[in-house]
Amino acid sequence: MEDSDSYNKTAENMQGSTFRKPHFATHQQHKNCSDEGGPIIEISKTCRTTPVEDGIVRINCAPLLYKLGLIRFFKNTSLWFVKDICGIVCAIFTWLLIIYAEFVVMFVMLIPSPYPAYSMSNAILFNFFAFLAVASHLRAMFSDPGAVPKGNATRENIMKMGLKEGQVVYKCPKCISIKPERAHHCSVCQRCIRKMDHHCPWVNNCVGENNQKYFVLFTMYICLISIHAIYMAVQHFIICLGKDWKECSGVSAPATTVFLILLVFEGLLFGIFTAIMCGSQMSSICSDETVSILYHMFDMNTITPVQIVFL
Repeated sequence: MEDSDSYNKTAENMQGSTFRKPHFATHQQHKNCSDEGGPIIEISKTCRTTPVEDGIVRINCAPLLYKLGLIRFFKNTSLWFVKDICGIVCAIFTWLLIIYAEFVVMFVMLIPSPYPAYSMSNAILFNFFAFLAVASHLRAMFSDPGAVPKGNATRENIMKMGLKEGQVVYKCPKCISIKPERAHHCSVCQRCIRKMDHHCPWVNNCVGENNQKYFVLFTMYICLISIHAIYMAVQHFIICLGKDWKECSGVSAPATTVFLILLVFEGLLFGIFTAIMCGSQMSSICSDETVSILYHMFDMNTITPVQIVFL
């Protein structure tokens, strides 16, 4: 009550300002409050007074980077890490699948191959895209996807927004923050994420405006190495059949068969999955259904949504 009375007196004593105090309303009430004047803050019926506990931790890497002399190469020295057991297990499983594919490609197929030029060219190509896939995965996993600051839905911040009478502003009842357009609250991260697409357990993070490009690149690179692995596995199987399984692999014939079958199965499963994910993400980007927050910073005659995501 004291806070409300203090606010009312402050609003009444403001001179030279056309701002009228905001009205806090539920989803059912906000339409009926517009005639009272001032902006409308749409909240939930069960609005909290304090934000929920974060589902993430920020790891400060500045001391380590400073000791290694690498601090000048990094603009952001903190890592965003989601405290979700399911996501951590899925991320580790992703790395294990890449390591398995690396083992089969290198030690079962390419290194024992009697064709040095074939082995060298395919090894360089496969490892190049595998490295990019891991790097993209790490960037998507440890980057802030675009979290909205918690607890910024204060009367002072709302007054600074210069809202018109009857304009609706959405307030997250869990973060106690002003929700930007197309922001969503993630129940895993316990944060509102700008331009949130979805929470992906395979990268143990939300896919939002700040890390969507890394997620798209990750799915693209996984799709490419999956196709490459399937091609090499099928070709290696044909070569081994022609040589009656003599000097064509680093392991026995039965083990080689099992390794190749599992690799083909892994390549098909994740190749199709990542191709669909990459295609859907690119479609959303091209149609500007997920990321467009930087549009106001550029001349729209010279830049496209694709360029915005991959800047």
